[in-house]
Amino acid sequence: MTNPLDDGIAIVGMAGRFPGAGNVDELWTNLVASRESVSFFTDDEIAGAGLDPAALRQRGQYVAARGILTDADCFDAAFFGINPTEATVIDPQQRLFLETCWAGLEHAGYAPNQIEDVVGVFAGASFNTYYLHALHPRPSLRELIGSDLVMFGNEKDYLTTRVAYKLGLKGPALNVSTACSTSLVAICQACQSLLLHQCDVALAGGASVTVPQTRGYYHDEGNIGSADGHTRTFDARATGTVFGNGVGVVVLKRLEDAVRDGDRVYAVIKGAALNNDGAHRVSFGAPGVEGQSEAVAMAHALAGVDPGSISYVEAHGTATPLGDPIEVAALTKAFRLGTSARQFCAIGSVKTNLGHLDVAAGVTGLIKTALSLHHEQLPASLHFEAANPRLDLANSPFYVNASLRSWPRTPGTPRRAGVSSFGTGGTNAHVVLEEAPELPESDPGQPWQLLSLSARTEAALDRATANLAGHLRAIAGDGDSDRAARALADVAYTLHTGRSPFPYRRTVTCRDAADGAQALEEKQPARVTTRRHNASPPPVVFMFPGQGAQYPGMGAELYCSERVFRSEVDRCLEIVRPLLDVDLRALMLAAGGPSADASSELRQTRLTQPALFVIEYALAALWRSWGIEPAAMIGHSVGEYVAGCLAGVFPLDDALALVARRGALVQAQPPGDMLAVRLPESQIAPLLSGQLAIAAINAPSLCVVSGPRDEIAGLETRLVSQDVVVRHLHTSHAFHSPMMDPVVEPFTELVRGVRL
Repeated sequence: MTNPLDDGIAIVGMAGRFPGAGNVDELWTNLVASRESVSFFTDDEIAGAGLDPAALRQRGQYVAARGILTDADCFDAAFFGINPTEATVIDPQQRLFLETCWAGLEHAGYAPNQIEDVVGVFAGASFNTYYLHALHPRPSLRELIGSDLVMFGNEKDYLTTRVAYKLGLKGPALNVSTACSTSLVAICQACQSLLLHQCDVALAGGASVTVPQTRGYYHDEGNIGSADGHTRTFDARATGTVFGNGVGVVVLKRLEDAVRDGDRVYAVIKGAALNNDGAHRVSFGAPGVEGQSEAVAMAHALAGVDPGSISYVEAHGTATPLGDPIEVAALTKAFRLGTSARQFCAIGSVKTNLGHLDVAAGVTGLIKTALSLHHEQLPASLHFEAANPRLDLANSPFYVNASLRSWPRTPGTPRRAGVSSFGTGGTNAHVVLEEAPELPESDPGQPWQLLSLSARTEAALDRATANLAGHLRAIAGDGDSDRAARALADVAYTLHTGRSPFPYRRTVTCRDAADGAQALEEKQPARVTTRRHNASPPPVVFMFPGQGAQYPGMGAELYCSERVFRSEVDRCLEIVRPLLDVDLRALMLAAGGPSADASSELRQTRLTQPALFVIEYALAALWRSWGIEPAAMIGHSVGEYVAGCLAGVFPLDDALALVARRGALVQAQPPGDMLAVRLPESQIAPLLSGQLAIAAINAPSLCVVSGPRDEIAGLETRLVSQDVVVRHLHTSHAFHSPMMDPVVEPFTELVRGVRL
């Protein structure tokens, strides 16, 4: 079957809040450590949430356990421009989902509110308990805010549209509701939207936060709730699942676009399928083998993969005596369409670590599996000792991954995995993942990097600084200097292009990650700059010097390290080559080394002037490639031609031709000299004789005198004897003096031939 996903959908970013983990990095740390992040509550904690422990236990077997989120009641309303009182009536599911979407885009390297691509949002939320417990009993608050804002903040309909509004996203914003499978179904819908080019980037996931968090559940024989607060997926002792809160988002792009844009790809979605069990099950809330197996088989077919090439499945895994055997039977039936091999594929469930996150369960399983592919490790599925005999694992393709292990790659076949999520009511979703393709490594570029940070408040800037310093320490500790240099270059690029600009800003220059971390930690004043930025950025002026500013090896390091600079230098030199009888490129690069001949030859005006033009023009192009555009430009001598060319006075070909011919005309004149004198014009003018002339008045008490070398030498002797400060300029001729008069007429004729 032809794969409609073509090369696939790339997962380029992830973000989330999970029990025991404030982000995906902490989640991975917990998974690798085989850590269970379920909280067990005391009677005092339950009472503190406004519940009566004794009354709860009278109603049945009450299990005081849940996976909870730290600071779920906190929200940075000012960051999103939301009035604090209005924020009070917004469901925490909407608030946390909004924050998580921002974090997800940043994790993918994109600045929210500044993305030129069309971005879609696909997600769902759980039943709103916040309104029932926190808002319904407070009619005065609801009346103060108004019914519209209360509705916008609490109806599921506005979960994704709030994100689109606050982050300026113009793609589809769809709310999905299929119970436990919601977030994985949302991901499948996002893939379809990307394939249909309804959007170029997609945020997909879900949020599930119950209020109050500190509450348990009832265990009833035959229902989903675990008897002891642990989720023992596939184990013989399994009695059900514990519940938990969580928010998760993945950022998706078409793989070809992600590769083109240089995104980091964590994994690739190769196939995604949805269906419903229909009536072929014992009850509305029960799962069905046929529906699940058909969804898995359809995903395999759409992905164009042999089931035998899949080495891990992240199962729905609710640990119920009925659900687990049905899920394994369905998986086995789907896999048997392509292979008869036994126990080659690992299975597990993140629910053993966190509990069942309801609407957010599917995206959490996908994030775990994408991280597993990225890190080449399979975390343990917890609490497994002996398999439920009804699973018949010995005759299935599966074994339970009960311990952390490396995830080796089969020669010639990429690592592949499946992720399942099944909703109460029968909506099934299955996704086939594949490891990311090998992508070109970043070019570390120049040896020094500029790292930039910004935040809305000074305190937030300090936190961001500490976070960056910690990240740089981790890079430095990698042990591979080349890889660390590439990682540092990526950090610099992402901070510059993938973060939104805020008023409080800090920059640091560093030569490597450890150097940058130390400078940030110590806030070294010579290296770290902190300032409060105005609403309007200050204008930038490009200033281009003339002859005399050159030096041996100018631009050589940039030519080697900066692609844009090198490209512009090469372009200019190809244009000017026919006008010169030497290879200017070889001279410019050699001048930075031990070759005295090259440095001497480059001092010739006929070569110096075009070389200066080329360097200045390429440097301006480099700055502009970094997003720095001049509000004005000014130039002196050769620099005037660079400014004029960039401003559109004449095209590059004509500008280079004029500068090269100008240099040749000057070179043909008798040599001269120029002397900077620390005197005002009124005092230096009476001392001039012969062909000496004032070439420039640079300040009230600073002039430049130009003329024949012997006359300049005589003037210098007199001035030094009077303790006047003088300095020779690095020039070969007496510019801006009557000695240049023979150049005027022929150069005027050249300029007349150029259309300005």
